[in-house]
Amino acid sequence: MTSELPPQLPLDSPAPNSSTFGTVAAASVMAECLRVQADVPPRGAVARRFGRSPLSDESRPWHVGALGELDVASRLDSLGDEWTVLNSAPIGTRGSDIDHVVVSAAGVFTINTKFHEDARVWVGSRRLLVNGQATDHLRNTRYEATRTQKLLSAAAATDVPVGGVIDNVGAKQITIREQPADIVVLDIARLTRWLKKKKPRLDASSTTTTPPSSPTAASSSPNSPSTPPRDPNEKTDEPPKPGVHPFTMS
Repeated sequence: MTSELPPQLPLDSPAPNSSTFGTVAAASVMAECLRVQADVPPRGAVARRFGRSPLSDESRPWHVGALGELDVASRLDSLGDEWTVLNSAPIGTRGSDIDHVVVSAAGVFTINTKFHEDARVWVGSRRLLVNGQATDHLRNTRYEATRTQKLLSAAAATDVPVGGVIDNVGAKQITIREQPADIVVLDIARLTRWLKKKKPRLDASSTTTTPPSSPTAASSSPNSPSTPPRDPNEKTDEPPKPGVHPFTMS
């Protein structure tokens, strides 16, 4: 069992090329894995013989994180033509991205994929713990959904419903004590089934999505922050903001 939490992308990580906007799953995570791994010396003959991993302790979390995002992207591909899926969608101008954005008649969903290998995940209305350790997953996912809602609503000149989802990959056990009011936490095995059960909320013209021509098109302003203010305890969650619509597990 591992108790380590996945790393966060640095604020100055390079943004994906505009020609691949939203198309390459785990693009930022893989790029960071390669950057961290670049200075790791090759394995010697003995290490190769005994099957020692070529990954360093620093690059392995990025590697497994990429595997999680690729797994989720593969499952989202099965949703059908009426769904638009963007992977590693840049938001802002400082390298931040959203793991997956799903657009459908049921609304828009930002999906934050978390690979917690063999871990025990506990979910309460205001906290998400991994092996008993507090995380920022709820805060970060709420921030992504809120920011996406503001950008899309401004572009569409109408309120666009956006829901935040935390998708757990690799966890040994997930205990849902109480779902947060505005974020849905679930296991990867339930993701596509849960999405398909959502009732339509938008008309067809609202769900035709063309990716922006460049990553900066998803930015509200050049100086807008890429990450929300730090709140490590996550015990003062605000109620759902207008436009960030709670989604039930039904």
